[in-house]
Amino acid sequence: MKFRYIFFLFILVFISGCEQYGKKSKKVNFKPEIKYRNTGFALIYNENLDLKKLDQRSLEIFHKSLKKKSKVKITNPLNGKSLIAKIKSNNVKFSNFYNSVISERIAEDLEINPIEPYIEIVLISKDSTFIANKAKTFDEEKKVAEKAPIDGIKISSLSESKEYIKINKSDQKISYSIKVADFYYKKSAFLMIDRIKSETTIKTIKLVEISKNNFRVLLGPFNDIKSLQESFEQMNSLNFENLEILKNV
Repeated sequence: MKFRYIFFLFILVFISGCEQYGKKSKKVNFKPEIKYRNTGFALIYNENLDLKKLDQRSLEIFHKSLKKKSKVKITNPLNGKSLIAKIKSNNVKFSNFYNSVISERIAEDLEINPIEPYIEIVLISKDSTFIANKAKTFDEEKKVAEKAPIDGIKISSLSESKEYIKINKSDQKISYSIKVADFYYKKSAFLMIDRIKSETTIKTIKLVEISKNNFRVLLGPFNDIKSLQESFEQMNSLNFENLEILKNV
């Protein structure tokens, strides 16, 4: 009888311990929220564009994949100036080559030159996340959130607007790369390179080992806007929604 009592007591302790372990494991197994960040060319809004109206004096932008009313930090990498803007709509059609459509006021405040409208956009809203339901990814891949340094750029005009700052004519050489993604596993990076080669005509692809567990796939370098845009548009056929354009990498 005593043995049976000890046996039942042991079973109760064992079950209780399993329940506590299960509760603890639930707290550990969480998936961190991925925030949106992109560097690339913006389209400065003007009335000649065949787009939905955007108030030129507002701090609002059009974006293709961030939720309406989300707040973003927009930075001009050329001078470090930044401001907070709001997504007016994510249902406006414009070329995927541009990461956003910005108002004239934003271009003025950040001193963005229309012939080099290069900006960084970072999502800062707590309740809004990047919509990436169309992006094709590898199940085993873990993305590494390591930023690449960004320098100034000199390019031909990408939008029609007034000039805000002068260009240094002594430095007109351009060199760009398209950042496809950062990968935790080298094998995943090579799989991505094989896929790009098989599904596009892009040949200038390279793998950069940033750290032991950070492998970056880059396209380029490109020395002219036309070839850069052609490769960028080819990559859109693979449903990547967060391609970045980097300078001198």
